[in-house]
Amino acid sequence: MKELLMLKGARALVDVCARVRGGEDILVVTDMKEKLSIAKAILSIAKDRGANINLLVMEPCGSPGQEPSRVVSNAMLGADVIFCIVSNSITHTYAVKNAAAKGARIIAMTDFREEMMVSGGIEADFEALRPICKKIAQVFEMGKTLHLTTPRGTNLVANIEGRRGNALCCIVEPGEFAPVPTVEANVSPVESSAEGVIVCDASIPYIGIGLIEEGVILKVEKGMVVEIEGGRQAKVLRENLASYKDKTVYNVAEIGVGLNPKCRMCGIMLEDEGVLSTAHVGIGTNITLGGSIKAPIHYDLIMWDPCVVVDGEVIISGKDIYV
Repeated sequence: MKELLMLKGARALVDVCARVRGGEDILVVTDMKEKLSIAKAILSIAKDRGANINLLVMEPCGSPGQEPSRVVSNAMLGADVIFCIVSNSITHTYAVKNAAAKGARIIAMTDFREEMMVSGGIEADFEALRPICKKIAQVFEMGKTLHLTTPRGTNLVANIEGRRGNALCCIVEPGEFAPVPTVEANVSPVESSAEGVIVCDASIPYIGIGLIEEGVILKVEKGMVVEIEGGRQAKVLRENLASYKDKTVYNVAEIGVGLNPKCRMCGIMLEDEGVLSTAHVGIGTNITLGGSIKAPIHYDLIMWDPCVVVDGEVIISGKDIYV
């Protein structure tokens, strides 16, 4: 019964998100921590559509943003469509960037669970959400200054002039990637430009942190996190970042907003960052978002009820969108 229920999500992924066509080369990349049932459901539907199906199982990457092996990277270069069902994200890697440059359509499914194939964000009408997602990304791309605030104390200003606006609406064209089921618009601030304070009060869905118990407060100067305060979860984040002994992990890499009304805050990255009425600030790598920093990690810090202002105009206030 479970396998049959999962086919509904597989159809959405194959037919709506990736738009798989007969004769295309499909690659599912997964790792030994993930359930093969998800890969099998996707491959089953792709085969029904006449595609050539391929499955590659690798060792889990050690951290989000770590490059996969050369074998995996090379395999990705030969695929028309790639589904990345992995426990640690490989989305922000040269492997994905290079495959996209070759025209691949890439679906990121980090830490994906069987239940996510059945309910939650996967139930959204991605086609209907696409126009608003693209409009917000366009505002980011045309903007110069972004100001993000929240009721809990986030107050972050960044230069976004000349940066690409990214519309991740779960539907990919050649040369694009999209995490599923999150729907979000984001932008990577100009390096060294972000200033202010981030107060994460919703989720940090990495390194075992999950839903926030006590606000995690990060001070930002010249585009870098310079101080992390809070309780137990802040300590986990602070010690994890320090363990890399690499200043790039502190880079303010991304500012994004969640736009999927079906996503739920549950401690799973691709559900949490898509929740409507949230914003997230990514730290670490930004190479796939329009920036130039390659860090060992990419973590998203998610917060409730954002107000997003671009060049003095309110774009988003909580659940209200003004574009």
